[in-house]
Amino acid sequence: MQPSIWGSILVMGATIIAIRLLPLTLIQRPLKSRFLHSFLHYVPYVTLAVMTFPAIVETCETPLAGLAALVAGATAAWFGANMVSVAALCCVVAFVLGLL
Repeated sequence: MQPSIWGSILVMGATIIAIRLLPLTLIQRPLKSRFLHSFLHYVPYVTLAVMTFPAIVETCETPLAGLAALVAGATAAWFGANMVSVAALCCVVAFVLGLL
């Protein structure tokens, strides 16, 4: 038996609303736990890294080119390069190593 598409959309919508609204309604006062505050501070960065890391390595023809672009971009970002120059550097490194 196949589930209805509208039922699936309704369940997904309810889940998203619950995930976004429950913290707003349950946590009314400022967080006092340093651990929880630190944990919630780094969640967006970890989520971005988890989503982009596989894409960086798997988009190139060879995973080595993607890994080299990742290392070059991380190094440039570590030394204070802005996002546009890091992205351009990653593209150039992946393109050049993809040609070899």
